[in-house]
Amino acid sequence: MPYSFDYKLVVVPSRDRRRAAGSGQGRRLASGQRGSDLAAIAICLLALLGVGCDKLLTSPPALGDRFDQPLQGLDNGELGDFQDGQVQFRRAFTISEGLGPIFNNVSCASCHSGDGRGTTENILVRFSRGTDPVVGEGGPQIQDKAIPGAVAEHLPPGVDVSRRMPPPVFGVGLIEALTDSVILTHADPGDGDADGISGRPNMVTPPGYVPATEPGAGPGLRVGRFGRKAQVSSLFQQTVVAYHQDIGVTSSALSSENVNPLAPSGLPDPDRAPDPEVNDGQVNDVEQYMRMLAPPTPGEWTDQRRRGETLFASARCVVCHVPTMRTGAHDIEALSNRDVTLYSDLLLHDLGAGLADNRPDGDADGQEWRTAPLWGMRIAREFLNGQLLLLHDGRAHDVDQAIRLHGGEATAARDAFLAMPPADRAAVVDFVESR
Repeated sequence: MPYSFDYKLVVVPSRDRRRAAGSGQGRRLASGQRGSDLAAIAICLLALLGVGCDKLLTSPPALGDRFDQPLQGLDNGELGDFQDGQVQFRRAFTISEGLGPIFNNVSCASCHSGDGRGTTENILVRFSRGTDPVVGEGGPQIQDKAIPGAVAEHLPPGVDVSRRMPPPVFGVGLIEALTDSVILTHADPGDGDADGISGRPNMVTPPGYVPATEPGAGPGLRVGRFGRKAQVSSLFQQTVVAYHQDIGVTSSALSSENVNPLAPSGLPDPDRAPDPEVNDGQVNDVEQYMRMLAPPTPGEWTDQRRRGETLFASARCVVCHVPTMRTGAHDIEALSNRDVTLYSDLLLHDLGAGLADNRPDGDADGQEWRTAPLWGMRIAREFLNGQLLLLHDGRAHDVDQAIRLHGGEATAARDAFLAMPPADRAAVVDFVESR
């Protein structure tokens, strides 16, 4: 993640420098200070002549230009919780703190670059045999790293494999605050309007370890909304599973160590950290941090982007990439009753054999994927060394390529895009990449 720094010009000698005047050291310091003063004056003169300080000095990015900024409207207590959670999110675990015994990365932030889209180096490999998550063979996810004394996992032969990019974590609180009924408004599982698009929810049963007080929890089926196949209904589950599966860190919700079931028997336990390795407060800190992360602001409107938006709608891309939904009530006022411009219906759609991973997940089959939100596209390249890594496995490196890879229910929209003149296609791409 790029960093920026604030610089202050100080032209008044410090007390220590004044105190040293008269000595050789003092004269050297004073001489150096005079040089600094002259440089400062020169910079100010350049600014007065129209060069502008923004051309000369770095400055913090504007609000909305990063993936790790809090929602506007949080109160002081919530901002304090946000800062506490950010510390935990960036915390790199050591072996003595509970890393492993098998794992994928050492911290939450290591997978989610700047809290935005991950990289291909951080891709997670999930597998099954049909609907069987083959826990006895190391499923549902490969942990390819291990602490000394433990044995990392390897992909078993003949399994169904899904390689998935770490998703962005900004804006997930707004997604959480959408009611099930709002999401279901856009569902059309039987394609009742005969438009070829039949989005449906991934209805999931929350695990028993998720407290009933958590949004997305409670008895019965709930609308899944997190994960590439909308297979998770609560941020709590998303948090503790990531700790457990990705970092190998236990919590009170998942207190048993994740080990390689195919490792030789009789090996001594190399993980000596007492369980649980994170307490409930730390889990809550990370959950609250993600909950209060703001999505970046979209780019300014131009005539080309306005035209692109119109063409995006005329190609019926908006049937799945629903521009706006409105949140319901939430304990955090900044999340309550506000429009969310995520460009997704959060529903499952069959995108064809070309994008299939042939691996079911919850109620989703091997060709279905949750509609990916488009927010944050404007600054994504800045955090990925100028690249875009789109679709579930990062195979598309720009919006044009991503659209061309759509199939299944998206075939008609893709073909409408391909039938456009080059200038119109460029306008659509510019619009999407400005969100």
